[in-house]
Amino acid sequence: MKQLILAIACLSVLAAGCRKLEQPNTREFTEEAYWRDAQDALDALTSCYENMYGDGFYFGNEALSDNAYVAGGGFSGVSLIAGGSYDAAHARVRAEWSYHYAAIRKCNVVVLNIAKVKQMDEFLRRRIVAEARFIRAWAYFNMTDWFGSVPFYLDLISVEAARTISRTNRDEIVRFVLEELNAIRNDLPVNTSYAEKDRGRITRGAAIALAARVRLWKGEWATAAQEYGSLMNGTQNGTYGLLGSYENLFRPANEFNQEVILDLQYGGGRTYSTQRSFLPQTVALLRSVLVPTQDLVDDYIMANGKGIREAGSGYNENDPYVNRDPRFNATIIHHGGTIVDFEGRTQTILTQPGSVPATNSVDDQGASPTGYYFRKHYDPTAANYASGLNLPLIRYAEVLLGFAEAKNEQGQLDADTWNKTIRALRVRAGFTDAGATEFPAGANQATLRDIIRRERRAELAFEGVRAFDIRRWKIAETVLARPVRGIKVTSGAFNKDPNGYIIVENRRFDNPKHYLWPVPTAERDQNKNLGQNPQW
Repeated sequence: MKQLILAIACLSVLAAGCRKLEQPNTREFTEEAYWRDAQDALDALTSCYENMYGDGFYFGNEALSDNAYVAGGGFSGVSLIAGGSYDAAHARVRAEWSYHYAAIRKCNVVVLNIAKVKQMDEFLRRRIVAEARFIRAWAYFNMTDWFGSVPFYLDLISVEAARTISRTNRDEIVRFVLEELNAIRNDLPVNTSYAEKDRGRITRGAAIALAARVRLWKGEWATAAQEYGSLMNGTQNGTYGLLGSYENLFRPANEFNQEVILDLQYGGGRTYSTQRSFLPQTVALLRSVLVPTQDLVDDYIMANGKGIREAGSGYNENDPYVNRDPRFNATIIHHGGTIVDFEGRTQTILTQPGSVPATNSVDDQGASPTGYYFRKHYDPTAANYASGLNLPLIRYAEVLLGFAEAKNEQGQLDADTWNKTIRALRVRAGFTDAGATEFPAGANQATLRDIIRRERRAELAFEGVRAFDIRRWKIAETVLARPVRGIKVTSGAFNKDPNGYIIVENRRFDNPKHYLWPVPTAERDQNKNLGQNPQW
């Protein structure tokens, strides 16, 4: 396992650069020079946080679904995966494997070595271990979701063992993940207990929310509802609620708001310039390669709660962006939409062919090929485009959506549950029409399922969730077998569908093959015991 072996070699010195050490007279890292006090443990834990997730995965995951498309080879070539044209040597497949095993190794280092710190507050010791165990559980769950059965270990595996270790059954690893998340809860503070200097650390609420997400993934509806309910009823496990404005959720001024349960921490020396890849060229001064699809746009409901193809929706194909879900404009920039750029100027973005100027239109090679741009996560305060805006991994809205889904799958979605979940989200978004806010009395389970899934898509768009949802719902074989479509055009030499919508790319999804990624070739070259997933 080349990447795993490299991780072992490199991560043995994981904390050497965290602060200046009074080391013995040697050029090698030694155990004697570390694990002296609580700060050593905290520095090692910081290294675990740095490997929890990255902005490239976070944003790139959106294009692994039917929500987005990446032009060219950006974001480690995720479009090849979404299009079904990849193999075991693919860059993102390799990166996903090595990234999570680096995190697992770092977390094992913390868990196994913290006892060497003799003078340390025991509450802090338990908390550090719990945080490391959470990150390790997060990494293992991500690995099983993408790859199925994977190598599993809780020690500081040697290079020799890394060359012979076999894969552990996926179910056994997921069982471990759930046991870990349950075991660490009482050692994690609730969100309101952290001092300002510790904001952004893993909380009890995060452990419960991740466990609920895993239960949802497994289809354990009753337990998922119970877990989500423990975050909705009372403050014993944290104090959470919906922020008053959906659009304001994703602005720097509102970081660490009451809706955040877990997010990727940025700021100071850790920033990202990924937003330059999804903003209009005239705003970011760079090619626009990560862009929304027409399928995502079409799924936003009308202000009256109806889908655009439903009778009585009021949808007008010649004026398609009016009277839509308010979250649409908060998430996506369309033809004729406006945005305030980094210099404080209001720009009108024109995407139809023949627009003047043509810089942001589908005519321009560097513009969005679908005619849409993402607005969510835009940070106009970023110096030189490098943003320190935190990226949400789990927020309270997902708790409400997960609770609604779990209740509906048990046939228990009633008006009371609706009001606590779907209605609450839609009122916060800005819906006022009763057709959108009131419980659809008489709707059957299948109809309610469609409503919940559409609501989840609109609420969590561009937050990296959709790729996981379409696979756990087993609809990837349908939604990723469709062409990537862009705006409807009446002129220009574009490949179009019969209704005039641009066809950007055709995709393919082979069932069951593509529901699991292949074990990377580089890993199997180093370890013949890994085997391979079916049909790869």
